[in-house]
Amino acid sequence: MGDTGRAPQHAVPGQEPTPMPRLALYALVVCALAVAAAVVSFARGSFLGIVWVLLAGLSSNMAWYYLRRARVERAAASAQG
Repeated sequence: MGDTGRAPQHAVPGQEPTPMPRLALYALVVCALAVAAAVVSFARGSFLGIVWVLLAGLSSNMAWYYLRRARVERAAASAQG
């Protein structure tokens, strides 16, 4: 939640935190666009919005997968070195 003032164990002084994995970021953008498209479709009375909802679900799962995979890779790299 808040900053506790302690540096993480794997941090190198003066080093920026690693950015969000690029594929996870792309998946989140696709998810947000799919949700917006679903809202517009349903507002216009089209049931095509169901396809957009399914795409939003798929892309959100992809984002979680890539974030979790990056976290595991970071943990494995810090354990080795």
